[in-house]
Amino acid sequence: MGLATTFVLLGSNIVISLIGKLIPSKVRIPCYIVVIATFVTIVDLLIQAFSPALNKSLGIFIPLIVVNCIILGRAEAFASRNKLWHSILDALGMGIGFTLALFLLSAIREILGSGTIFGIAIAGNMPPILIFVLPPGAFAALGFIVAAVIYFTKKNAEKNKGAK
Repeated sequence: MGLATTFVLLGSNIVISLIGKLIPSKVRIPCYIVVIATFVTIVDLLIQAFSPALNKSLGIFIPLIVVNCIILGRAEAFASRNKLWHSILDALGMGIGFTLALFLLSAIREILGSGTIFGIAIAGNMPPILIFVLPPGAFAALGFIVAAVIYFTKKNAEKNKGAK
């Protein structure tokens, strides 16, 4: 999913960076969505053709990339206003960050929900917390990640404030 999103980000950022100045402001969002949908369709068709098993497991999630606010936001806020090379770097950075976030979220869910990582038991005698293998578990795990980021950001800010 991360690679598919990175591909869509990269392709759409390139195209939007190249044609962004040509698109009238009244129709820019619909034009961006058409560009993004084109790259999502390419990814979807490639996955269907070359990896039916992956297509079966990702199912509806690939077409949902079109409405992913990250991609539309980057098209609007960055690619349309910057040169090609900067847009490429932005797309790669955002794609890698998104992939790492998905990996972290899935690792937490697998460890807590199954007691394994990559199929290797690591939880010992700890019983799995089954909610984490269900869709609501993703929201709970994301909530824990956001809470940890806020906690450590505030703690770091207080530490830096006291050092001044």
